[in-house]
Amino acid sequence: MVSTDTPHEPGSQTGPAIDTTVPHSPRIWNYWLGGKDNYEVDRMVGDQFFEIYPDIVPIARHSRSFLSRAVMHLAGEVGIRQFLDIGTGLPTLDNTHEVAQRTAPDAHIVYVDNDPMVLAHARALLTSSPQGSTRYIDSDLREPDRIIEGASQFLDFERPIALILLNVLGHIEDTAEAQSIVRRLMAALPSGSYLVTADGTNVVTGDAFEHAISIWNEVGRPTYHLRAPDQLAGYFDGLELLEPGIVSCSRWRAPKNPFGDPAEVDEFCGVGRKP
Repeated sequence: MVSTDTPHEPGSQTGPAIDTTVPHSPRIWNYWLGGKDNYEVDRMVGDQFFEIYPDIVPIARHSRSFLSRAVMHLAGEVGIRQFLDIGTGLPTLDNTHEVAQRTAPDAHIVYVDNDPMVLAHARALLTSSPQGSTRYIDSDLREPDRIIEGASQFLDFERPIALILLNVLGHIEDTAEAQSIVRRLMAALPSGSYLVTADGTNVVTGDAFEHAISIWNEVGRPTYHLRAPDQLAGYFDGLELLEPGIVSCSRWRAPKNPFGDPAEVDEFCGVGRKP
């Protein structure tokens, strides 16, 4: 795993060789979303996981839809023009910069990840509207100070920034450590900044998801750890939580539907503002 915070431009060195013999979370997630940036070992494990827990595909898709709605709201109604997306994952449909710059062409986005394959695909993430910018930093979530140092080269930390942490804090086994990372990142951001986060829970399907995750952790890297909604709420201590609060990501400001609310999925989310 790479843990330098050196910003990478298209065509720069791509870091360590990609291990195609070990299933890896970003590639499997890419597979569940219908992407092409995965290998046979990822598809095999992805299919096995799906057989055990078929709800994973709706979770992946609703998670992506939540990201789009949250970014659209922040770039549109709120007027945020800077986004720091940590745990970027592989490029797929409606990446943060695409959603933000459709609404606000002058938006600036910094992506952060430390996966070699994500780094290899950084060129796809470094597209941008002429008015805005998109950058990629190769860094580790467990080193928030280095992330802030790298991001400060491209974002103005005197102006509000939206911090995005989707499906990444679950890779931190200890909840207190995960909450500490969020606090340290948010402490560096000015008033008017926002936190956007979502991660897997165990309140909708309960033991079924817990069982599937235990099998995942035997073969997949990095490991993943489900959290209860009240633990996710802890990330927003000291922030102003936007309505509707901590909810299933399928129900965060979902479009009006004459047939009622969409079904809940075992990934809960929230958006909060720093006073």
